[in-house]
Amino acid sequence: MESQKDFLTLSLAGYTDNHGGEEHANDPVTALFLATSPVLAPHTASGSSSNNNSDDYGGAPVHENAPETTITTTTDGTIPPPFPWATNQRARIHSFRYLMLNKMNRISGRVQCKRCLNVFEMEIDVRKKLSELRRFTEGQKEDMKNRAPVEWMKPVLPKCEHCGRENSVTPVLAGVKKKAINWLFLFLSQTLGCCTIKQLKYFCKHTKNHRTASKNHLVYIAYSGLSKQFASECFDF
Repeated sequence: MESQKDFLTLSLAGYTDNHGGEEHANDPVTALFLATSPVLAPHTASGSSSNNNSDDYGGAPVHENAPETTITTTTDGTIPPPFPWATNQRARIHSFRYLMLNKMNRISGRVQCKRCLNVFEMEIDVRKKLSELRRFTEGQKEDMKNRAPVEWMKPVLPKCEHCGRENSVTPVLAGVKKKAINWLFLFLSQTLGCCTIKQLKYFCKHTKNHRTASKNHLVYIAYSGLSKQFASECFDF
């Protein structure tokens, strides 16, 4: 079955990878990527605020007047994209195809170590993380039954590049406006479980999903919804 192919074989005709400069050969899955999407100009703006609240997951409080992204809503209900990989619609991200066409092989997210409290930008490789997520869902889909597994509810966090502590780095979510949440970073890093129930309900509201559910169901909905937005051909859950 096509979905069983290693995701790293997915390619775009004429796409040049930044990791070697050679064009990828055509793949049957490329048929899913025939139309060329328009390039939307990203807009970002930032202000500053101090917030010492922790999220539902128990992450460390952000300190040192952590900046808060300011997003202004336009008259037609759209917003300036808070990230180059986000659209001008709330809780909506661009597809994998869009990122590859625009040479966005890596994305970043703001994180904080729960031990040393350092706040910094963490980069992740889009292809690598998507492949990892796809393999995980392939092994778990029979057991999920519309509920997020424990690995998504209490994810193993990355090692801190500053203090070297394992299972320490959590995404910064306290004080972040809901419309400025970095959904793709949370999805690919498998840390959506760090979101609060209110943040998850915001995602469900703007993606037309049922909101009155337990947190593990809301986390499942977020993963499922983002998988459809980003690379629906790679997931079946």
